[in-house]
Amino acid sequence: MDSVKRKERIENNLGLVHSCAHRFRGRGIEYEDLYGAGCVGLIKAASGFDESRGWRFSTYAVPVILGEIKRLFRDGGAVKVSRSLKELSMKTVRNREIYMNKYGREPTISELAQMMDVTPEQVAEAMSASLPPISLTVSEDDGGGQIDIPVNAPEEKIADILSLKQAINTLEVKDRKLIILRYINNKTQTETAKLLGMTQVQVSRREKKILMQLREGLTG
Repeated sequence: MDSVKRKERIENNLGLVHSCAHRFRGRGIEYEDLYGAGCVGLIKAASGFDESRGWRFSTYAVPVILGEIKRLFRDGGAVKVSRSLKELSMKTVRNREIYMNKYGREPTISELAQMMDVTPEQVAEAMSASLPPISLTVSEDDGGGQIDIPVNAPEEKIADILSLKQAINTLEVKDRKLIILRYINNKTQTETAKLLGMTQVQVSRREKKILMQLREGLTG
């Protein structure tokens, strides 16, 4: 795969990692760990993406990012960081400070990679292992001076839509039709019942179960 395209996909989609990680805040795992796992997912997605299939990269990447974040909860919340990655992370912090002192601004991932003679992917992974996470801009939104990449509202919406579409596609055919009729075609429960050959009560009960299933699928 073209390393330039892979680098660009990582750099241009870090916001997707944040929007996915934000969805799991307050569930017992530190945000830095959520973000770190998401970065691993982004790197995997950038490496495995096949543009010949005609998909948008974000469509492919979001489920991979979410999968890595959900793995944290299955593994007990621990992000396993190798010694070499920790050393690279410390080197990244030092070089970032050197760059800022020299140029008076935050370096990009590509600039850090060039300084350290490593790939942009390695820098992105090292960033995910450092505490606090290093990024291109500084935000005080989370308090305590944490360095973070601001999340753009459109990216959050895109991530939510893509995740919801993926979850809906896992439903059985009749359940998928029910959700489409109710929430896309704006049919009432009575109208939906007639179209599906069900009673209004059956639609109501089934709808609740489907929504619960979708909620569990989206939040892990």
